[in-house]
Amino acid sequence: MSEQRLTRKGQATRERILQAATDLIARRGVAGTGTEDVRKAAGVSGSQLYHYFDSKQALIRAVITRQADAAPVPDQPMMGSLDSFEALRAWADAAIERQAQNDGQGECTLGSLAGELSASDEQSREDLSNGFLRWQGLLEDSLLAMRDRGELRADADLGELSLALLAALQGGAVLGQTLRDTAPMRAALNAALAYVRSFGPA
Repeated sequence: MSEQRLTRKGQATRERILQAATDLIARRGVAGTGTEDVRKAAGVSGSQLYHYFDSKQALIRAVITRQADAAPVPDQPMMGSLDSFEALRAWADAAIERQAQNDGQGECTLGSLAGELSASDEQSREDLSNGFLRWQGLLEDSLLAMRDRGELRADADLGELSLALLAALQGGAVLGQTLRDTAPMRAALNAALAYVRSFGPA
């Protein structure tokens, strides 16, 4: 159902369902989260849930869209404000700290969703791809602002640099979650930031 046609009460109910689904997926994964679990956690009836989401796939796709619109590092600014070396360093440190606080657990992110869905569900894979590309675009815009101010050289490939930062964040998160250690994310982000700095003015 289109959010534009919802009343304020309807929007609040839909958001409550999405939040419940997000929280459950963070703890149990997609496979371990059923629509009945979401219904109970959200405190809604079955007819209410299916009024907003006619299938589990529709609910999961809405979760993907919701997470794609969220900041890549929760509780931190979107990437559009990361237009300096200092801001990028603070953003990376915040990502590492968040993983340390969570012990590599309890997150429902595009990366964790991609690990479960991309190979089995083409529609969800496309949604995830669009989310990642949006994040990369925000990073690239930040780097463009740095280049326009002369903080990066004119020959810097902003597409490659933004992809390196995003891959470091996502790859470090997956490996860190598996090892229950922040070292992979720290190493990956440090390497990516060093690569970005290598294109600073001589």
